[in-house]
Order: sequence, then C-alpha cells, then structure tokens
Amino acid sequence: METYNLIATTAMGIEAIAATEVKKLGYECTVENGKVLFTGDKLAIARSNMWLRTADRVKILVGEFKATTFDELFEKTKALPWEEYLPVDAEFPVQGKSVKSTLYSVPDCQAIVKKAIVEKMKKAYKQTTWLAETGPLFKIEVSLLKDKVSLTIDTSGAGLHKRGYRIDQGEAPLKETLAAALIQITNWHPDRILHDPFCGSGTIPIEAALIGQNIAPGFNREFLSETWSWMGEEIWEKVREEAEDLANYDQQLEISGSDIDHRMIDISNKNAFEAGLGDLVTFKQMRASDFTSKKEFGVIIGNPPYGERIGDKKEVENMYREIGKAFQKLDTWSIYILTSNAEFEKLYGKEATKKRKLFNGFIRTDYYQFWGPRPPRQSY
Repeated sequence: METYNLIATTAMGIEAIAATEVKKLGYECTVENGKVLFTGDKLAIARSNMWLRTADRVKILVGEFKATTFDELFEKTKALPWEEYLPVDAEFPVQGKSVKSTLYSVPDCQAIVKKAIVEKMKKAYKQTTWLAETGPLFKIEVSLLKDKVSLTIDTSGAGLHKRGYRIDQGEAPLKETLAAALIQITNWHPDRILHDPFCGSGTIPIEAALIGQNIAPGFNREFLSETWSWMGEEIWEKVREEAEDLANYDQQLEISGSDIDHRMIDISNKNAFEAGLGDLVTFKQMRASDFTSKKEFGVIIGNPPYGERIGDKKEVENMYREIGKAFQKLDTWSIYILTSNAEFEKLYGKEATKKRKLFNGFIRTDYYQFWGPRPPRQSY
C-alpha cells in the first residue's frame, strides 16, 4: 500500500477544527500554521477531499529540503520521484511563493522547478525531445519559507469551499469552509433549533444542514485528482458510496435564516434548493432585532456587517445595540457573533463567555460566544 504525505491547508485560526475532522476520518495528524499534516493512501486523498468541511485544499507533499542557491533548488527538485506522480503526458504548470528566503524571485524559482521536473521526466520516460503536456493536469507549487522549500501537488482543483451549491451570492459572502468552522465551534447539535439573523446567501444555514444530516461537503462536486489514472475510478466510487451510506437524511432539523434584504432571501432559497436542502432550511426577510422565539435552548450564529465602510459605522453600531436588547429575551439560547468591531461587547451590552480570533478572508475578526445554559437531558 502506497502512502503519501498529505497537507490539508486551512485559514488561520481553524487548523485545530480541520485537524479534528482529519482524525475523525481515522488519520493521525499534526498541526502547523495554516495546515494540517497527515499520511494516507489513495483512499485517504479521495476521502479527505470528500469530507473535510473546513480545509481549503488537500495537497500531496512530494518533497521538502533547504535551498539557498538556484543550483541547489534545481538538483534537489530533480532528485525527487516525479515519475511516481506524473504520467509522461502530464500537464504540470508550476506556481510559487517565497517568504523570507534567499531565493526571493518567484518567477525564477518556478522556472527552475519546471526545468528540473522536465529533466527528471525525460530521463525516467526515456524521452529525448520535449514533453507533450497534453494529458491530465497536475498543479505543482514551489513554496519557500525561510529557505525551506516545499514542493506539492494539488489534489483538489477548485478550492474545497466550492461545494457546488452556490448559484449566487451577496457583496461579502462568507466562505463555506469558515461557515462550517463557525458551526463546529458552537455547542449546536442537530436536535437544537438554529437561526442565522444575517443569512446573506444562506451559507451558515446550508452548511449547518449538511452537518446536521452528515452529508459530505464534496458530494456534489468533482476533484482534480479524479482525472489521474493512478487514482482509479473504483476509489472515487467507493468514497461516493461511503458518503451516501453515512448520510442521515432522516435527521429532523429546525434551521432558519433571515436577512433585511429580500434579494438575499431569494438567493438563499435558490442556493438551498441547489444543495438539495430546500425543504429543510427556511428563510425569511426580517430585521435581525425583530427575531423572537418561544422555543428554548436554541443557537444563533451570525456574521453581521462589520461597519468597516465609511458611512456604515454608526448604523452598524446601532444595530449591535438593538440585537443586544432583542437577544437578551432569548435567555436559554447560545449566541455566536463574528465581527471585526473591537467595541462589539460594549455595544451589545454583554461580555462574551469566550472569544476566538479568526480571519474572514484578510479581515481579523473575533468570534464572540455567549453560552446559554445546557439543555436538560432528554429522558427516553
């Protein structure tokens, strides 16, 4: 059984959540900044792409070494077993990045890595002329950090946040991977009511429904490594069958979203239907501060406007005060709000039980958690 060194890349701040997901799939892992490292076979490549809700991509680590000269980069790249991954007709563009490294010219590093792989492939496949590159795509990345070179192959293709259900979106959509992380940080369980009062294009409610019914996030999409002959169709068939078997379509859910903008409600409904969840998640046009519920022990997860644009600040601060008053009445509920506004607790009128630093794209935010009482144990 061949094993591969795999990297699940993540947004900063949610590595531990992605690591929990990797462990749940049965793979031991370690965590570094923005990545989770683990080893696995071909099935692990397919399963991690299918199931990881909070990872951005899954990459194969072909090799790592130190290099401070272009000769060193060339020779050490050429020494790696590229023919074990790339067929003779592989198309293999090379992308790159360099941080705090002697070899700082990214275009030069890309060109040298490309040349080294070509030389290795020609030798391995006994080619005397050029390589055709008319076959399946293998996206290679050379990444330099403090002179340490990492060479990877992307197995995912489009980022894993692209689940395949988002037909339309608003101005500042929340990434599906971050939405899944926000849900998994909370104490929500599928038998509890969940509401998003700033639902936008419906990402949090849709991701919650996928989690609630244990539907694999990659079930409705394709992955770049599906085109690789050595991965084999039977592996992907097995992984899709597993996803179908593990989905719990009978799980009852009470998940809703609301937004002040009626256009976003239309978009949310379309996205939910595209995800196959149209009858499970409900959306309604409403101001966040108008939300009320007679039910107990519910969970609110919200990503409100942050007030970062000029002219929005006062309006947003007012809205924070209003939701603080409105949500006070939900005294058994747990409330979770993501915002970059450092004054949020003061405006909301309550100190958070806990807060967690997260990045929404490039915006540094805090996830404010106001924990309600534990629901009573159900007696059967």
